[in-house]
Formats: sequence, structure tokens, C-alpha cells
Amino acid sequence: MHEQERHRIILSAVQDRPVMKVGELCELTGASEATIRRDIATLHTQKRLRRVRGGAESLHPTQQTGLVGRPFSVNETINIRQKQAIAQAAVELCDDGDSIIINGGTTTFQMVHMLVNRRVSVFTNSFPMAQHLLKHSKNTVSLPSGTIYREQNIVLSPFDGDGTQHVHARRMFMGAHGIAPFGLMESDPLLVQAEQKLIDQADDLVVLADSSKFANRSPLVLCALARIAVLITDEGIPDMMAAALEAADVRLIVVPVGGAQVEEAS
Repeated sequence: MHEQERHRIILSAVQDRPVMKVGELCELTGASEATIRRDIATLHTQKRLRRVRGGAESLHPTQQTGLVGRPFSVNETINIRQKQAIAQAAVELCDDGDSIIINGGTTTFQMVHMLVNRRVSVFTNSFPMAQHLLKHSKNTVSLPSGTIYREQNIVLSPFDGDGTQHVHARRMFMGAHGIAPFGLMESDPLLVQAEQKLIDQADDLVVLADSSKFANRSPLVLCALARIAVLITDEGIPDMMAAALEAADVRLIVVPVGGAQVEEAS
């Protein structure tokens, strides 16, 4: 990862937390501690953040209450090859003329590059996805009403009258904070509320999740595995989770990351 890319990630991450530790920034960027410490020192000298013991903090922390979880700009750099392969398999489930819902997220966002060659009707709460499809495709694009959460780049509303209730879709595509044998987990109550409304408007739920999501946990459960029609992931899925999905009658699509053919679990 280039220095400029690391700096963008670091500056974005320090907006999300009061203090970001060096180790956390190493995990986000894949860089060594020595490299991150040099980056922090450089950004401190440039007066773009404040160096503190063991990490860094923002000079101008956001005052708006945000959602729990990492910002979109940070998440989109993590496991990018897996996300691209998973998203490609998801678009292959779409036919021209379909009406689909796409929930905002960094994995679902990767669908936009393949969707430019389709003719579908898309309802999404992802602001960057809507913007990209409007500019680069002929798909019909609709957004719910609500507040734009800048860090996650999504539109959310706590109210029922946000337009969601008038939508019907063949499939809904979404990611997840975590996946366990008891169901999908999410990180923020407002996300749970908004995503449950969207799920109710679709015939089938398609979950896009790289295998790191099977290790994540949260106290908030979005839905049971049985509500999922299709789950698309990579080869790192644990055997225990593959068995749990089979028991819940979920169609499992495993996408090798490296140009091999997509494998579908029997």
C-alpha cells in the first residue's frame, strides 16, 4: 500500500475513534509498526492529526453522532479481492428487468462495476452506489428518504415513511457485520431497524460476506439464518458455518479468489 493510501486510511480512522492505537492502524493498513509511527509523525508535522502516546487522534473530531463501526473509506480497503469476487458472483444472480434492493456496504458497493452492463431497477440506501449507477449506467435508481451518514455513506431514517414500504424486489443484496449459527449480526440499532425494513420488501435475501465475517460478533441480531436464501463467500468459510447454513437450507456459493470457477455447495 502506498504512503498516500495509508495516510488517507489513518486520517479517516482517527475521525471514527477518540484515539486510534498504532496496532489498530497496522491492522487496517497491513503496514508495520515502524511504518505507522513514521506516518503518524509525518501527519502530525503536517498538522493533519495529533500524535499521542501509542497512537493518534483527530485535530477536529466529528461532533455528529455516528453509527457504530468503521467508516466506509476504511472498510473498503480490507479484503478487497474477496469482495470483488463475491460481488461479481452476486451480479450473476441478476437478470435484466429485475427489481433489486442493495443495502449499503463496501462489499455490495463492488457490485456497481458489473451492474453498469445490466438493465435493472435498483433501490439502495448507498449514496455512492446511487451516484455511480446514475453516472455510468442506464439502470433505474431510487433512494429512501432520511439522513446521510457521511462515514458509512448511507441514507438511514428511524421513521416508517421513508419510501421503503412502497418497494418490492425480487432479491435484496446485503453484507453483515458478523455471521454465526444463530443468524446475521449488526453493529448498530439504527442499522438493524433500517435493514429489517428492507428485508421485508424482498422475496429473497442474498448475503455477501467475506470469510472474516464469520469471526465477528455483536450483541445485535438482525435475522436468523433461515431468512437467507443465498450466501456468497470465499474459501475461508469455516466448516461449522457451512454446515449451519446447509442445515438452515441456505444456498451457499463459495467464490475462490484467484480466477478459479465459482463453486456451489451441494
